[in-house]
Amino acid sequence: MILDFTSQAEGAAPATFKWPPQGQWTYEDYCRLPEDGWIYEVIEGELHMSPAPQTRHQRSIGNLFAELWNHNKLHNQGEVFIAPTDVVIAGWATPVQPDIIFILKEHLDIIKDERVEGVPDLVVEILSPWNWNVDRQKKFKVYAKAGVPEYWIVDPDQRTIELYVLHGNAYHLLGKYSAGETVRSEILPGFEVKVEEICPA
Repeated sequence: MILDFTSQAEGAAPATFKWPPQGQWTYEDYCRLPEDGWIYEVIEGELHMSPAPQTRHQRSIGNLFAELWNHNKLHNQGEVFIAPTDVVIAGWATPVQPDIIFILKEHLDIIKDERVEGVPDLVVEILSPWNWNVDRQKKFKVYAKAGVPEYWIVDPDQRTIELYVLHGNAYHLLGKYSAGETVRSEILPGFEVKVEEICPA
């Protein structure tokens, strides 16, 4: 894979890198990517690029983050983070950036100054037209393999939330919820949200 990015440090002449082929991307390659408005993730050595999210996506991520934040202020169950936050799992060459992660109090030691180094207890991905296959397929398998206990997939267009819990090495669909229904977390006691509050019409 050849990408025509040009990297230029302040006061230095432009330098063009020869980027690695798909399947061979490393954390060092990821760190050299430009800040050009695109969203980059490297999953199992493959680079994935997407443009800035649509407003519908941002509305859903903001709504759910606010619900988790407010719940946690009352119950102090851990910490919640919103993208972009690098998450590095032991054995992974590169980080991922879930839309939202929640880390329980007993696992707060995985939070470092620059990134999270360990397995979040809850991961949320908000679907976009250009990334739905990544969230439903690649990340689905990666998060299960890493041992993420609970995975939510939010679809703002269909106004649905899917809740998956880890059984062994695979995810089990606990429920697919639509407007008028309530989603209840398995790992966060007392946390529940109505779908229409996260995915408004």
